[in-house]
Amino acid sequence: MPQAAGEHRHRKLQGRSRVKSAVIVFPGSNCDRDLAVAIRDITGTAPTMVWHRETSLPEGVDLIALPGGFSYGDYLRSGAMSARSPVMAEVIAAATRGVAVLGVCNGFQVLTEAGLLPGALMRNAGLDFVCRDVQLTVANSQTMFSSRYDAGATITIPVAHHDGNYFADAETLDRLEGEGRVVFRYAEQVNGSARDIAGVVNAQGNVLGLMPHPERLIEAEQGGTDGRRMFEALLAALG
Repeated sequence: MPQAAGEHRHRKLQGRSRVKSAVIVFPGSNCDRDLAVAIRDITGTAPTMVWHRETSLPEGVDLIALPGGFSYGDYLRSGAMSARSPVMAEVIAAATRGVAVLGVCNGFQVLTEAGLLPGALMRNAGLDFVCRDVQLTVANSQTMFSSRYDAGATITIPVAHHDGNYFADAETLDRLEGEGRVVFRYAEQVNGSARDIAGVVNAQGNVLGLMPHPERLIEAEQGGTDGRRMFEALLAALG
């Protein structure tokens, strides 16, 4: 029996190792290592760290992650300069082919500036930097990023941002709602986001941007594991 269990664990790890991922690093990124550790611990394989000036991505990459931070010091607009980094042309091409892309916090800002997601992230209502655990509601549990959550469930994920106030015109917001592309909402007032939107996917369903940081709650020692299920969902979809 112990031998069989050991063989099962070995097969499971072999399956996990098939997921090939990359974390894009911009000047001013400060959550790239956190994101890399989360991906490594849950998929079983460390991601390739890709500097923003690179003009190619690892061959056969399954998941591209854009981390939080303050790329380029948030000059012009948060994420605006990073969205024009050389590597982003490859990220856009990969996303168009259907490769999974996850943008967290500053990564969400970069995705909107690059045109991979609609809308914009503006200064928080009240112009305060918000850094605390917040309650989210799972609005859509049928995406590759959210399938390990129950629809309507309330989860706890930390935020740390000054420009997380999601904005889009009414027509775009109605379309996002109607197509089920709002994946997470704030269950409490956090930053003034339109319709309490915390995370959205693209029309194809393979690109998610969200302001909260799931990588900061993947182990009980961090105070909770609600973020872990997002990476487990990706593993199930891509592994």
